[in-house]
Amino acid sequence: MLGKEESQFCVLYGRRRVGKTFLVRESFGYEFFFHHTGIYKGKLKRQLAAFRSSLIAAGLEDCPSLSGWDDAFAQLKRLIENGGRGKKVLFIDELPWMDTPKSSLVSELENFWNAWATARVEKDIVLVVCGSATSWITRKLLKNKGGLRGRLTEKMFLSPFTLRECEEYSKAVGLSFARRDVMELYMVLGGIPYYWSFLQKGYSVAQNIDNLFFVDHAQLSDEFEALYHTIFKNPLGYLKVIECLGTRRMGLSREDILSLSKIKDGGTFSTILQELEQCGFIRRFVPFGSGGNGALYQLIDNYTLFYFHCIRKNAFGDAMYWQHTCLSPEYNAWAGLAFERVCSQHIPQIKKALGISGVVSNVCSWRTGKSDEHPGAQIDMLISRGDNVVNLCEMKYTRGEYSITEAYAVELSRKADVFRQVTGTRMSVHLTLISSYGLADNAYSGIIQSQLSFNDLFV
Repeated sequence: MLGKEESQFCVLYGRRRVGKTFLVRESFGYEFFFHHTGIYKGKLKRQLAAFRSSLIAAGLEDCPSLSGWDDAFAQLKRLIENGGRGKKVLFIDELPWMDTPKSSLVSELENFWNAWATARVEKDIVLVVCGSATSWITRKLLKNKGGLRGRLTEKMFLSPFTLRECEEYSKAVGLSFARRDVMELYMVLGGIPYYWSFLQKGYSVAQNIDNLFFVDHAQLSDEFEALYHTIFKNPLGYLKVIECLGTRRMGLSREDILSLSKIKDGGTFSTILQELEQCGFIRRFVPFGSGGNGALYQLIDNYTLFYFHCIRKNAFGDAMYWQHTCLSPEYNAWAGLAFERVCSQHIPQIKKALGISGVVSNVCSWRTGKSDEHPGAQIDMLISRGDNVVNLCEMKYTRGEYSITEAYAVELSRKADVFRQVTGTRMSVHLTLISSYGLADNAYSGIIQSQLSFNDLFV
């Protein structure tokens, strides 16, 4: 953006704690002509006072008190006009927090950019705004139907780290973790750099997790409340939906969520689902063969999943909860579900390992209930490919190579048969296993057409 001839307006957005502020600061060498951060839950008067302080810190010593955002941007113009020659980088962080009720923030920002900043003959402004409230960014800026429509020059969604990037980060900061350790930490923390920054050298994975979540005054002990309350102004409805999805493996339909959450159907409920999806907490997918109908919603945020399955269950405040749990059936139940979510977050890596990166495909789930003709079946991930193949993926988190038993081979064969019968598909059906350390060769392993280990997810 610094090298572009025209003035630039960049919107950076992404999940809370993903590293947006850090990225901007590092990219510009911590040197800004003007830098301001919105105040969490601050009313208009406090937001304006904070903005005035930022103007003074940037060199506008005679800045008067501000009565509204029109005054605020007028003073920002004055600061820029007195700033001499050269590019002027303006960084406004947590912009959604500044948008208090009836404050006219967005309209004044539109006026500042359209009527003044882009009209400057100097073409010297680089404006970067960001915020964790992804839904607000999307609604008010990216899909703006007013003065900002088509006026953004750059937009960037900052995704969480992949497994490979978390492994690279661990090595860079001197953490000696095996790949299984990185995988387990990813199942708990996701690819959120802020969470990974608290991991300590010399501690096992279980010790680190206890230190993060379960010891007295743990660093992330109150993260769940902070996560949703800082993103959504009225988080109760969002939390009700998350609660419903928290322990459901396959996900729920819109009707099921309405029934369980007791939220009234309507525009508000639709907004909740849409904004949770935009923020990366849930995903919406259409089951195979549904013709675009019957969409399901599934919780995919790793930390939130860990909260519901593990943190909330530590009712007695055991400071070594994870060290006491990591070999239990409770751990195995969580790990199986968490591993499935990690796989769903690494679809490009799975497709690459299968050699189908260039093939048009759709990833979804499928299930059918028991009937007189068949016993029913559930497939948590299938890849429907444009080359007339569908991969039915089984995901198994194990401590060694996965051995298929006779009973499981019969179950897999039955599942594939039910899928063919119910869907009437004419595509070739390939049973695919994604496991921790690959597939053990035995009398029943031949039923698997293709198999991946978690090493394939680290590419």
